Amino acid sequence: MSKKAKLLWIDLEMTGLDPKKDRILEIAAIATDWDFNEVARMTGIVKVPKSIIKKRMVGEFWDKNFESFTQLVSQNKDGKKTKEVEQDVLKFIDKYFGDEVILAGNSIHQDRRFIRSEWKELDKRLHYRMFDVSAWKVYFENAMKIKFTKRDMHRAMDDIEGSIEEISYYLEKVKGSKFEKKKR
Repeated sequence: MSKKAKLLWIDLEMTGLDPKKDRILEIAAIATDWDFNEVARMTGIVKVPKSIIKKRMVGEFWDKNFESFTQLVSQNKDGKKTKEVEQDVLKFIDKYFGDEVILAGNSIHQDRRFIRSEWKELDKRLHYRMFDVSAWKVYFENAMKIKFTKRDMHRAMDDIEGSIEEISYYLEKVKGSKFEKKKR
């Protein structure tokens, strides 16, 4: 089988934003080629101690996103140990990627902080460069006054699908523009 995946789109849902105190709850990954055509996808649920959930998943964000909160907490009982989920991700990479695995997503640096903290073997497999859609968002919203309205589900697979839709939207805006003409 030819390994044609080039970008590893990952989104993590965590108990919060501090990799020292919070834990990964859910991962979704989509492997794509450079044209963002899907090659494969996977999801994983990490079992997090109830004490961490009770302590860390509080406040305005979780109150506003109560449906996501409820889904994440209820699926937690069916989760695996974090190292098992990491191994599932590594098997996914082995199956669909060659040597270079470029991490992609929205604000992917935040997810990478958690990967570095909890999944050191996965971190070693990832290229140091990342494809961050939020950099495109900053440019398009500020320089070009073009805004993409992304889904606001706060579930890992929905967020990745939204990120791929968002970058596709921005690239459509530059086709036929001065950027595209310079390429020729």
